[in-house]
Amino acid sequence: MTILVTGATANIGRKTVDHLLERGATNVRALTNNPTKADLPDHVEVADGYLRRLHSLPEAFEDVTRMYLAPTPDTVVDVLELAREAGVGYIVDLSGEHESWWGTVTRAVEDSGIPWTHLWPGDFMENSTLWADQIRRTGAVHEPYPNAASAPIAMDDIAAVAATALLDPTPGTSHLLTGPETLTRTELVAHLAAATGNDIRFVTSSREDTLTHLRPSMGENAEFYVDNVLPLLNTEPVPANTTVEAATGTPATTFAGWAHANADAFR
Repeated sequence: MTILVTGATANIGRKTVDHLLERGATNVRALTNNPTKADLPDHVEVADGYLRRLHSLPEAFEDVTRMYLAPTPDTVVDVLELAREAGVGYIVDLSGEHESWWGTVTRAVEDSGIPWTHLWPGDFMENSTLWADQIRRTGAVHEPYPNAASAPIAMDDIAAVAATALLDPTPGTSHLLTGPETLTRTELVAHLAAATGNDIRFVTSSREDTLTHLRPSMGENAEFYVDNVLPLLNTEPVPANTTVEAATGTPATTFAGWAHANADAFR
């Protein structure tokens, strides 16, 4: 059995490789756009390829039985056709609910005819690093909705579920993935303050002031984030669930624990 991990040097893909190895997988192939800088374990087979370079995929897909699929909505239909032709028998995809931003990936996987398991994560804990620049500069987080809430999940936990699903398939399953608790924006900031030992404030700010503080870290994506993501968190917070622990046998990472492990990013 050969398991292919696409996007294997991206955040979640790289962690998925590690979790597969920890769980005893022996035939792991890692698809990466830059093999010379991949820094993967010696016993992992490295394949030179990229989901947006379709000509690179047939060789990478050869003899693959199961695959972790990173999300590339613009090429996913063609990628899946190549996977089906190569005989890939099962896919674990990182995507989103049908009506969501990543729903095109979900629908394409379902239409491919290949058995699948969907991973639908919510807010990433790592998204809080978007605040790091303004925290270092101003000692505060500037956003419009102090009570907007989410149940953020650590990328490492997503990767752990991906590895578990690849090794113990449950085709036709959709995993809505969250962290273990729902937290408001002010509560997230309080955890960062406790982790860093610094006085970090939440400042309720206007749209323009929020954009001013986010653009240094987000660039042109700041407007989409402020106009679409933050209002959604304010009106439709995703409740926390226990899917990570149910799937892996290990409790999901708390934001407090993640913040302490990553405190230096905010100092």
